[in-house]
Amino acid sequence: MNRTARTYIGVVSALGALAWTYALSMPPGTGWLRFTVLLILAVLLSNLKVSLPGIQGTMSINYIVTMFAIITASLPQAVAIQVAGTMAQTFAASRLRPRPIQLAFNFLSAPLFGVPSYLAFHAPPLPIIGTSLAAHLFYASMVYFLTNTICMSGVIALTEGKQWLRTWRDNLYWTSPHYLLGAGLAGLVHHLNQQVGWQYSLLVAPSAYLIFRSYRLYLGKLEEEKQHVAEVADLHLRTIEALALAIDAKEASTRDHVRRVQIYTKAIAEEMGLSEDVKKALEAAALLHDIGKLAVPEYILSKPGKLTAEEYERVKIHPIVGAEILSLVNFPYPVVPIVRGHHERWDGKGYPDGLKGTSIPVGARILSVVDTFDAMISERQYRPSIPVAQAIVEIRKLAGTAFDPEVVEILARRHGELEERARTAPLRTAELSISGVSSARDADSASGTSAAESDSDDAPARVGDFITSIAAARQEFQMLHEVTRDLGNSLSVEDTCSLVAAKLRDMVPHHAMVIYTIEDQRLVPAHVRGENQSTFGELSIPIGEGISGWVAQTGSPYLNGNPSVEFGYLGDPTKFSNLRSALAVPLKGLGGCVAVLTLYHRGNQAFTKDHQRILEAVGSKVGMTLENALRFHQARSSADTDALTGLPNAKALFRRLDQDLTRCKRETGGLAVIVIDLDGFKQVNDRFGHLRGNVLLKEVAARFRASCRETDFVARMGGDEFVILMPNVSGPPLDERIAHLGALVVEAGVAACGEEVTYLSAGVAYYPHDGEDAERLLDAADRRMYRQKERNHKARGIPPRPVPVPEESMTNLEALLNLSAHSGSRDSASSDSGAPSSERTL
Repeated sequence: MNRTARTYIGVVSALGALAWTYALSMPPGTGWLRFTVLLILAVLLSNLKVSLPGIQGTMSINYIVTMFAIITASLPQAVAIQVAGTMAQTFAASRLRPRPIQLAFNFLSAPLFGVPSYLAFHAPPLPIIGTSLAAHLFYASMVYFLTNTICMSGVIALTEGKQWLRTWRDNLYWTSPHYLLGAGLAGLVHHLNQQVGWQYSLLVAPSAYLIFRSYRLYLGKLEEEKQHVAEVADLHLRTIEALALAIDAKEASTRDHVRRVQIYTKAIAEEMGLSEDVKKALEAAALLHDIGKLAVPEYILSKPGKLTAEEYERVKIHPIVGAEILSLVNFPYPVVPIVRGHHERWDGKGYPDGLKGTSIPVGARILSVVDTFDAMISERQYRPSIPVAQAIVEIRKLAGTAFDPEVVEILARRHGELEERARTAPLRTAELSISGVSSARDADSASGTSAAESDSDDAPARVGDFITSIAAARQEFQMLHEVTRDLGNSLSVEDTCSLVAAKLRDMVPHHAMVIYTIEDQRLVPAHVRGENQSTFGELSIPIGEGISGWVAQTGSPYLNGNPSVEFGYLGDPTKFSNLRSALAVPLKGLGGCVAVLTLYHRGNQAFTKDHQRILEAVGSKVGMTLENALRFHQARSSADTDALTGLPNAKALFRRLDQDLTRCKRETGGLAVIVIDLDGFKQVNDRFGHLRGNVLLKEVAARFRASCRETDFVARMGGDEFVILMPNVSGPPLDERIAHLGALVVEAGVAACGEEVTYLSAGVAYYPHDGEDAERLLDAADRRMYRQKERNHKARGIPPRPVPVPEESMTNLEALLNLSAHSGSRDSASSDSGAPSSERTL
């Protein structure tokens, strides 16, 4: 018994003691023979009782004797008769010896019903009720009914953990006719006794007994109906659990999720004092809230990455579908509104109906919070779990926007207790036998044993293999579907290879994977994952050599080859590898084999025919996509690359410059923009010819590219003009770099023409000192370059040439881009056939 119940019993007992005191202070009255007879009748009739359905309580026919005593006896006598009948009923209703606290409570609380009823019956006449015996009996019986049932429902609710008002309404309110009928029979006996004598009043006894028997039979039938309803409800629950198990099997990552949600929602509903119907509805909805996911494709439910907008819209239908499915069950409590609304938000931005605040069913608000919390602390395919404390912090942040603040407060306060309750709760014994994809045969192969060496009499193993095969077939179909869908959106070689590697990771066990692409009759690693990445990444396999080269040449797969025969793999005696098996398949496009997919495994003969079949199925779809990605890469590279030198062109320069400026603004870094012009380049074309000029440009470009860091960027703007971007370099180090570039230009001239024919003029602009956008930086560097060119001409005795001032309409970045793109479309000869380079401006 909890503390509140003990306090309530104490208060009621104290009030009953006051009622006893008041009754005993009244005159004792006369008619002691009648008092004795009524007292004996009250005790004897206490055994004629009926059990009240739904609660641990009884109702006795001795109430008629109590009402007769209220009519004819004094207050002390009436209270004594009532208490005697109550105590006799207490002993008769209990199979075991009543506890002292129960006896004390019944003894002390009985006057709380009798005294008010007695005073109500003998009260002065009121205009409302008149002076008739029937009116006074109605008044007294209703007072007795209310005081008795309210007091009893309070004890039952507190001791049995039920709601007070609901206990009174469902279990005691309907007994009011019993009190009215009992009072009427007591009044009839009193009237007959006064009019025709007590002998005739005895005729009422058979009628009372028949009424009691019929009433007891009625309550017995009612109890049977209630038991039947309980059995049907239990059947409902078992059906619900079976459906929940089916959902768990479809979305294996959420196994036992529904069980935890059920425990949490039940506890929160009890603390909020919700009705029994809502509690039962929550119990069912916690199990079935995701049943609508039966209409969501499996590849969406198990997708490891972020859902697309279309996939998310598909997922959003599951509350509607779930509600429609459950509406056919016709639950006796409101399960459907909870399932439909468990993705609504407190601010009205949820789905499917956009309900807001308290318009969302309270059960749905509870389920929404608990479902989200449990999803956060559970590991899913698309993200890892987070600690419970962090999940509570995140849930608190969403209180008042996504979730009901009251529910969030209860969860935050009791999550430790509820988590322990969920952890210790018994698991469901019935779980579908769905295991992983890797079969026992694959495991045997990987460990070096054959299927023939296994125990053929191991029936459970055969059953496990059978179930595993079913699961493998389902997941294989799902994987192929996902590959087909996702590859259609890929035009990147790296993205295509990464997608294939991610899908094959679980379908075909392996320890290393390489996708080789064909370049100049050799296989070059385009994507490497797993063990020995550095070794595989350095391979360059001639077509026809090793496992992968043979597959590329013949277009046929190779099963369980020896990785050591791969060309160049273990050519160095210092290298060692524990990989023992290889499976390679060609990836074919419209033009034939474009790549080779090779998996490596530590075990001998580790790959099976099934693994080969899966790779070939994947390869038939990957080959076309990879061919398109390679063509797209070549096309994009040619659009961004200068055809003569192989350096990035003006278009690529502007894109890279914008990226570097964005990075500098974000990281507060520096950037040097160097504009370079080759002095004397026109004389090279005039003396040695344009072809020799092209050779010179190639030599300069190669030396510039080789001398720069990985973070630097070298581009040809057109003609004899180059631009170099150098992050985080300034001052003397930059001066040294420019001087080194000047020496490289001289070396290039000697290499191309056999003498020193060209020199370097360079101008530098710094971010953010000289500007914060590409136009200003290039303009500043260009002007400084021309000033440097003039100084170089003076130093060499070359007469200065007038430098035309560019028109204002051509000083912006768009003019620069147009001019550079136009210049980049010409070779060096044509670019120098007009005005000399010293007269061109960016």
